[in-house]
Amino acid sequence: MSEQLILASASSYKKSLLERLGIQFTCVSADINETPLPYELPAQLVMRLSEQKALAIATLNIDSWVIGADQVGSLENKILEKPGNYKNAYHQLQFQSGKSVYFHCGVTLAKQSSNGKITKITKMSTTEVIFRQLSDTDIKAYLEKEQPYDCAGSFKSEGLGISLFDQVKSNDPTCLIGLPLILLRNMLSKQGINI
Repeated sequence: MSEQLILASASSYKKSLLERLGIQFTCVSADINETPLPYELPAQLVMRLSEQKALAIATLNIDSWVIGADQVGSLENKILEKPGNYKNAYHQLQFQSGKSVYFHCGVTLAKQSSNGKITKITKMSTTEVIFRQLSDTDIKAYLEKEQPYDCAGSFKSEGLGISLFDQVKSNDPTCLIGLPLILLRNMLSKQGINI
């Protein structure tokens, strides 16, 4: 691969996922406003944010492919925020108990050439997580063990969070961690970046 590849993120989760593909890349954080627009649906939000992240970095790194990605969890069309603390995570898991929660991952691959032309491809992957009925004891034990306060949905599927589910329906299991690698590999391949 001769072209530089940049991940428009400071997320350790996304970085470790991309490292699985065995390709060289750098990480640059995209400083954008992630506040949802009025009446914006979760799927619309992830597509918009992944594009904004990729374009913010692509315009500063001419002739480099930039990967922008964003993930939003939703339940009953309400956006699930990162909880930030135990209390919020507890309430979020209570709310999700016994229900289907959807995790949308938007991925954008963007490049600005030296003549100013921008190439941009945006796709989305969605995973449905069906939570089992969670008791107060289940929730407390899980939060004390894993403390997933920086994760949308208040769980880490790559860890003990998997024990909270009855079922996961997905074409791309890495979508739950925030960067769908199957989708991304396909997008990169179409631009001549083979894994």
